[in-house]
Amino acid sequence: MKKMYIITGADGHLGSTIVRMLEQQECLVRGLILPGEEGADRGNITYYRGDVRRRESLLPLFEHTDGMDIIVIHTAGIIDISGKVTPRVYDVNVNGTKTIAGLCLEKRITRFVYVSSVHAIPENGDYGVMKEVSRFSENAVTGGYAKTKAEATKAVLSLVKQGLDAVVVHPSGILGPFGGTGNYLVQLVNDYIMGRLPACVKGGYDFVDVRDVAQGCLLAADKGRKGECYILSNRHYEIREVLAMVHRICSCRRVPVLPMWMAKAAAPILAGYAKCRKKRPLYTRYSLYTLRSNDRFSHDKATKELGYSPRDLMQTMKDTVQWLKEGKKQICLE
Repeated sequence: MKKMYIITGADGHLGSTIVRMLEQQECLVRGLILPGEEGADRGNITYYRGDVRRRESLLPLFEHTDGMDIIVIHTAGIIDISGKVTPRVYDVNVNGTKTIAGLCLEKRITRFVYVSSVHAIPENGDYGVMKEVSRFSENAVTGGYAKTKAEATKAVLSLVKQGLDAVVVHPSGILGPFGGTGNYLVQLVNDYIMGRLPACVKGGYDFVDVRDVAQGCLLAADKGRKGECYILSNRHYEIREVLAMVHRICSCRRVPVLPMWMAKAAAPILAGYAKCRKKRPLYTRYSLYTLRSNDRFSHDKATKELGYSPRDLMQTMKDTVQWLKEGKKQICLE
């Protein structure tokens, strides 16, 4: 049976990386991008324009698929570090997920992979190792982004009971090549390379290569158990460690490391600095909260059941810096 992958958010960092991986495989690929966005058809890849919030715009994705094995990987979403549940973020992350998942149930697709987030998993109060959970609640997590991902995950799993063959993956903080500064972490690296990062903050998170997450999504589509969740993480890295890797690669100037109390006090100043440069602020109350939250995630389940294996972050940083220096996509290093 001919296999077809439908990738939502196909021009995003993760979505475009999945498309890259599928380009050389014996399958058909349909990538969903927003109207007005660029996407050149090539080989086995065809781009469709639509909006996950508008059901009728998604219907062409499922046309002329009779007799095919259809796998939908839903990466489309808005990552927001403001800490608030804005109408737009809720509409895309929650309502958009419900729309695409409901349509997949209706069309009886073979497998639906929902890309959630580790932020949807409630923190352990004792900073113990965090593993997959089966129940999700927007009231059990902190921050607008986390709340929308938790609610959307709950909605997807509820459809499993109605017959949707769905698997959920929870990536940690995604870094890597092939992405623009729409990714906050890539923006951090790019700003540091360009000498535009005023300071580093004491704290860190679990950072993972986008290519490992993309591979994890494909493994989940192939080997994941219906109704199960899989954490796609790596390990904890301090922000200063990440920047030290970049420094070793391209000898960028060092920046001061602010203690958390000072970073919180300076957050409004840093936000004003970013606004003057017409950039999104990297250090917000929510992002600073995240950098001191529990990020001890275990990917043992994904490793055991899917064969997931994340790489060392130093290789990720080498490839990311090279990607940025080559001036790919919208990255500008002049």
